Amino acid sequence: MKNESIQDIKKALKEITSPSDERITLWKSDQRSGVKQALSQWEKQRIRTENELKRYEEMKQFEKAAYRNGHRLIAGIDEVGRGPLAGPVVAAAVILPDNCTLLGVNDSKKLSTKKRDELYNQIQDQAISIGLGVVSQKIIDEVNIYQATKIAMGKALEDLSFVPDYLLIDAMKLEVNIPQESIIKGDARSISIAAASIIAKVTRDRLMEDYAKRYPGYGFENNAGYGTKEHLLGLENLGICPIHRKTFAPIKNM
Repeated sequence: MKNESIQDIKKALKEITSPSDERITLWKSDQRSGVKQALSQWEKQRIRTENELKRYEEMKQFEKAAYRNGHRLIAGIDEVGRGPLAGPVVAAAVILPDNCTLLGVNDSKKLSTKKRDELYNQIQDQAISIGLGVVSQKIIDEVNIYQATKIAMGKALEDLSFVPDYLLIDAMKLEVNIPQESIIKGDARSISIAAASIIAKVTRDRLMEDYAKRYPGYGFENNAGYGTKEHLLGLENLGICPIHRKTFAPIKNM
């Protein structure tokens, strides 16, 4: 193996998961800088993966407890879009199978756009059922954002293909006849809620990108309706548009 090229070693490292593999010991005695660098990168990636697996198992704690109590269809529910000045609030409900693998799943706000899109596709592929609830800015103005969020979550629940027997909800309680658990910061603590947060976030961002084409000048494709400098400048120059929330400052004062 002394004559192995650095490229061959890099290729082999992609298939190795255990630090006790005898090839790792052999390559550590290789003095070539390219080999040392490849081993260093492999070790960092191995530790990242190990930590991610540990975190993933921790994020299954609420689901595992529900399974132990006899529940089988556990829906995680979360919303996105409480704070923006424009656009709807979007909620998602996600039922995942017990054996799903979604490494990297987390609170959608902590993920890059690329990672969210990757996980969005994985969740779509693996989920037993996904429900969506979209509540317009008009309803938000009529009932307030808190009530609109509950309506969106209810719609997402109704949109599921199966009736869940247990709900894990991010910091909310719903008036439904289904056992439920409200979890503070649930989108970072439960895989089901985190999955719902990703589905809701990607769905809403794509809606806002479509709105950006209909109502240019506010930067909706970049800010998703939040009050960024670009958005506030657009409000100053163009005034409000049909998807702005009229009960939110500074719009309500305009």
